[in-house]
Amino acid sequence: MQQVKHLLESKGKEVYAVAPDAPVYDAIRQMAEKNVGALVVLKGSELVGIVSERDYARKVILKDRSSRDTPVGDIMTPTVVTVSPSATVDECMRLCTDGRLRHLPVRDGDRVVGVISIGDLVKAVISEQKQTINQLESYITS
Repeated sequence: MQQVKHLLESKGKEVYAVAPDAPVYDAIRQMAEKNVGALVVLKGSELVGIVSERDYARKVILKDRSSRDTPVGDIMTPTVVTVSPSATVDECMRLCTDGRLRHLPVRDGDRVVGVISIGDLVKAVISEQKQTINQLESYITS
């Protein structure tokens, strides 16, 4: 079973972050520029939350707030579910499904070393299934 550290090796370990006092507008702009759906919220190097497009839609747009005047800290999700690099893809899929999560920050101790998305996990599962099918087909035909 593939581990999170393997996913980060193939996709990259770039962590896109925003400060809690930054305007929501800056966070949304960064998400668009980086083509990601969420940013970790760091106060210095401390993980204090996560902010997603979902947070923006529900807590800014639907409440008729200004993205330029609202700080990220007001709309972020402060309780962040994280995983370690040694977590398996299956464990992460279970966390995402049970918690209705789309992004999991990866922590090594207190340090955020990456972020994996539900899309990364689905891609890993499909790849593993293809590999199993190829092995079974090869076994059957030999």
